[in-house]
Amino acid sequence: MTTVTEAPEDKKMPLLDHLIELRQRLLYSVVALLVMFLVCFFFAESIFQFLAQPLADVMIANGVAEQYQRMIFTALTEVFFTYVKVAFFAAAFICFPVFLTQFWLFVAPGLYKHEKSALLPFLVATPFLFFLGGGLVYFIIFPFAAEFFIAFQVPATDTSLAIELEPKVNEYLSLFMQLIFAFGLCFQLPVIMTLLARVGLATSKGMAAKRKYAIVGVFIVAAIFTPPDPISQLSLAIPIVLLYEISIYMAKIVERRRPKDEYDDPDDDLDDDPDSGPDSDKEGAGGTTPATT
Repeated sequence: MTTVTEAPEDKKMPLLDHLIELRQRLLYSVVALLVMFLVCFFFAESIFQFLAQPLADVMIANGVAEQYQRMIFTALTEVFFTYVKVAFFAAAFICFPVFLTQFWLFVAPGLYKHEKSALLPFLVATPFLFFLGGGLVYFIIFPFAAEFFIAFQVPATDTSLAIELEPKVNEYLSLFMQLIFAFGLCFQLPVIMTLLARVGLATSKGMAAKRKYAIVGVFIVAAIFTPPDPISQLSLAIPIVLLYEISIYMAKIVERRRPKDEYDDPDDDLDDDPDSGPDSDKEGAGGTTPATT
């Protein structure tokens, strides 16, 4: 029995073929990451100086003496492994679109056209929102946080010792990357909530009704992932609240379009079979075509 048009689920591949395809996509991703890691490691010092620039600007703005505008390391291998981490993080950021592309090439053949059109915008929005969160950290959040912590410096007097900032390179990188990942992941909220609304696990009315609980949760998350100063916490909490409101609006759009998507015939999204037609439909309805002798 032959069908007129085959859905993606009907074009089944053996499990081994799926595993081979998955291995190929993972191999491309790993090779891209390795190549970019080597390139980024060559420029690791410059990349670290770029990441340290917000702290340097704050030190200069606060009148820190030039001989104290520095970072220290207390372990022999600390700087080397810090540069390795810098190179890895930079390579992962640069290769993130490559990872998404390989993921898309792996799952796209099994999707209908309307499913592809639904998933593709989320894949495009994910890196954009992540880099937007990282940019917010670099240009706004971290300078405010550094300003707050540098204020704890105490000059020496006749009766007391000085308390001065001596940042370590590995601790600075860990704090900076923690903030970037926290903001980058939190900025994925519209993507996650819209996908949940797309599959029916969340609704705009439900998210709006639970808004007050969501706001409380947002401030708890902001308190966990940011330095303990109100400016940094508000700088993370306020954008997330705004993103939550955007998620509600996006969920409403998805809900308005859902009835059309649910009642559309999936076969309409596939390319027409040149051999299909009214006669072939009748043959398909009859089960089998009589053999000719």
